[in-house]
Amino acid sequence: MPPYNEGAFFFMETKMKPFIVVPDGFDKTLFEELKKIDSLEVHPTSKVSQDELKALLPRVNGLIIRSATTVNAELLALAPNLKIVIRAGEGTDNIDKKLCQEKGVKVANTPGANNNSAAEHAIALMMSVLRNTAIADKTMKEGKWEKNSLTGLELWKKKVGIVGFGRIGQIVAKRISGFEPEVLFFDPVLEKSDMPHCKKAQNLEEIFKTCDIISLHTPLLPGTKGMINRELMSMMKKEAILVNASRGGIVDEEALYELLKEKKFRGAGFDVFATEPLPVPNKLLELSNLTLSPHLGASTEEAQFRVGEMAVFQMKEFFEKNNLLNEVKA
Repeated sequence: MPPYNEGAFFFMETKMKPFIVVPDGFDKTLFEELKKIDSLEVHPTSKVSQDELKALLPRVNGLIIRSATTVNAELLALAPNLKIVIRAGEGTDNIDKKLCQEKGVKVANTPGANNNSAAEHAIALMMSVLRNTAIADKTMKEGKWEKNSLTGLELWKKKVGIVGFGRIGQIVAKRISGFEPEVLFFDPVLEKSDMPHCKKAQNLEEIFKTCDIISLHTPLLPGTKGMINRELMSMMKKEAILVNASRGGIVDEEALYELLKEKKFRGAGFDVFATEPLPVPNKLLELSNLTLSPHLGASTEEAQFRVGEMAVFQMKEFFEKNNLLNEVKA
């Protein structure tokens, strides 16, 4: 097949319909809307197995994926006719963007669609760790009443450190403003905030030394992989907590385990991990002061509708009008 700059016109001239597969699941209403687009041929089911996907790949012209499908050399070798991959979400670390670029496969995402859900989940983890709600639920269901051993901490008037002050980090700061916190943020590309309760920290060390709550909101890049290391976490105050609802791989999980086991700081709440699904058995599962969730940041009905709506529109624009929206380059 011709490269991208002729691709849309090729389908139009030959009256071939681009073949679209949605392997990782999708909002049912939006998937039905996608199937009704006359200019596209859509595989009749979403959420196909990886073996089924491999069988379909030789025909595929467009993919809409979430986090379950990895677009790597193996997948691309099986998909010679692939023209575009749309990540229904913002993070694209499960896509080999450089190799896609070399092969003429365009990559796009749906920025902003799940930001509010991700921010709310980070706050939910904060509250759960501060108030021991996950442990309380577990012990109650075991028939225990551990009221005296589960005394928590308030969020009110605390110093909150936000690492990565992009769209999601700023939403977190706005949502918690009613708790009257002092917010310190660290972001290499942002000098100041318009929110009066938010000030830029001089460096990461200031965040980890002084903040009661630290929430991570950075993308996974070569420069951020393992960025939150033993040295930084060892600086945390005894009663501080750490929350990661951004990307796995940013935190040194071995150091996290050892420091939490030794109770060097109060606790942590993690939604993302270096390897997902989190392998079992795993030492992290042993820790009572670590609250875990299975990458639920974008898992709200509202967010899934928004990312799907954007992805459907972008796929239609690409193949009908040769219009590439929200391209993500290597």
